[in-house]
Amino acid sequence: MIRRIDLRGAAAPVDYRAVLPRAEFDVEAAIHVVRPICEAVRDRGVEAILEFAAKFDGVEQDSIAVPPEAMQTALAELDPAIRAGLEESIRRLRIACEAELEHDVTTDLGPGARVTHRMVPVQRVGLYVPGGIAPLVSSVLMNVVPAQVAGVDSIALTSSPQSAFGGLPHPTILAACALLGIDEVYSVGGAQAIAMFAYGAGPCRRVDLVTGPGAIYTVAAKRLLKGVIGIDSEAGPTEIAVLADDTADAAYVAADLISQAEHDPMAASVLVTPSERLADDVEAELDKQVSVTRHVERIRTALSAQQSGIVLVDDLEQGLDVVNAYAAEHLEVQTEDAAAVAARVRNAGAIFVGSFSPVSLGDYCAGSNHVLPTAGCACHSSGLSVRAFLKAVHVVDYTREALAEVAEHVVTLAEAEDLPGHGAAVRVRFDPPVQPVETQS
Repeated sequence: MIRRIDLRGAAAPVDYRAVLPRAEFDVEAAIHVVRPICEAVRDRGVEAILEFAAKFDGVEQDSIAVPPEAMQTALAELDPAIRAGLEESIRRLRIACEAELEHDVTTDLGPGARVTHRMVPVQRVGLYVPGGIAPLVSSVLMNVVPAQVAGVDSIALTSSPQSAFGGLPHPTILAACALLGIDEVYSVGGAQAIAMFAYGAGPCRRVDLVTGPGAIYTVAAKRLLKGVIGIDSEAGPTEIAVLADDTADAAYVAADLISQAEHDPMAASVLVTPSERLADDVEAELDKQVSVTRHVERIRTALSAQQSGIVLVDDLEQGLDVVNAYAAEHLEVQTEDAAAVAARVRNAGAIFVGSFSPVSLGDYCAGSNHVLPTAGCACHSSGLSVRAFLKAVHVVDYTREALAEVAEHVVTLAEAEDLPGHGAAVRVRFDPPVQPVETQS
């Protein structure tokens, strides 16, 4: 079901990125598909969105805005057990977000010379919640809570229209919005949703920032429109890597690989281990566990595709090199002294330490965020957090005396760059005028 890649005895240096399992997720190639969609929404607004809903979602809509009463009805009819789970997830995530909230930093560089690093929330954001293969209600929480904690003034959320629910998003998604006090919700999915946020359409005013994961066309639209709007990242199909040695429980490892393969046929599940015995046992567990899961075909497709595999390494040292090169969205460390091994990981969207910190915990109730960089982007990008909804502004506050202390340096550096007007803007404030500092040739 799942292929093996044997890197034992590989001669250094090895470009692990070139040999590790990875899905073909060509965002650049998808841009030519989404460009006309985005342009149509820009030019024709809601009219174009309704046409795309009929074409791509099989839904005939009269309006893209979700009525407030539909959200309140969804919340009233929500299973109490699901509501309790959502409330606990919200509670834990909010605590973690409040703890990481950055505050202004003021630096006094001398008498009357002050610079403040001010954190300012983005004014208006658009949050995208996937609703295709599975209604990802947890993504409502992961987007909304950090935005609220950051202090965003205006929050709009969108999710795909569902023919089974009269063209509205899934009721559980609507219930979560109501639970969080989000009343501006749209029934729009895919690239057209990103374009709606970027350009504005009908009742939806344009936003400053778009966050949230999505399928390849949603990701392509985010890349295309980056600059018109800010984006969090290009978060695509999910992936899990497990770094494990012979102390790991094969049943746990197999279950965790399956948990992410369940998301999407393009999901990636990768085990990196120096233990051939564990590899054999995990394969046996996969055969046993997959056969009794609900989404057998989807999981088998993901596990048997090129993006998934068992990677055999010489030892944990090589294993760390491999997982750092892979830069997984989710990385589990199930080894002896897992905390020490995890501390040496540089590249991962989120790290799950030990046998009792599965990725599923992070998807719902760990207090961490599950909107994470995929496709190796964890080597340079972070997951969604309060920081994504804040921007830094430097506030410079100098007195006349403080400016006088550095005025000659400013004038001299301006002359060095052949920008005399810069120096003149300082000179004009002093009598007699400030002269550039003489430098030795």
